[in-house]
Amino acid sequence: MPKASDLKRSSVVAIDSEPHSVRDIEVRSPSARGAATLYKFTLTNLITGRKFNETFKGDDYLAEADAERVALQYSYLDGNELIFMDEEYAQHGMARDQIAEQAAYITDGIEGITGLLVAGVLRAIELPQSVTLEIVETSPAMKGASANARTKPATLNTGHVVNVPEYIETGEKVRVNTGDGKFMSRAT
Repeated sequence: MPKASDLKRSSVVAIDSEPHSVRDIEVRSPSARGAATLYKFTLTNLITGRKFNETFKGDDYLAEADAERVALQYSYLDGNELIFMDEEYAQHGMARDQIAEQAAYITDGIEGITGLLVAGVLRAIELPQSVTLEIVETSPAMKGASANARTKPATLNTGHVVNVPEYIETGEKVRVNTGDGKFMSRAT
């Protein structure tokens, strides 16, 4: 049984006998003497998809949920469902609206996806920290633009729009942070 202070993003715990994934953590240290550090978690119920906030003291114990982590690879889009395949070639589907925030980073050949299976059913996915995507539309590069830090919007091959430096051109590949959706660097 982990303590609240030991949990990290994407940890899976049982609350009211249902599995929940930790999406975000906010730590509050009260200024009063002897007051316990509080951990505010944004949790997602892996069965219903409902998101909510819960606060625990750092030394509160939480039950571990019965969830299995498996490495997945994106296969194809079937209507509104994204199909993933695990290492044993078993297919797992997930509706696009269940992973709306993450769908903007999923392309063919993406590696490093981890799936959370509850009772053999795919309930959530975790993407790698960064992905490489291609710019399909942006304004022309400006000569000498590398000397300043101005940005311009660029549409990626998934439809996601990200701000990139002015010297980046259409057709280039860039690395994007999947946590905040921001440009990181050119891809090599």
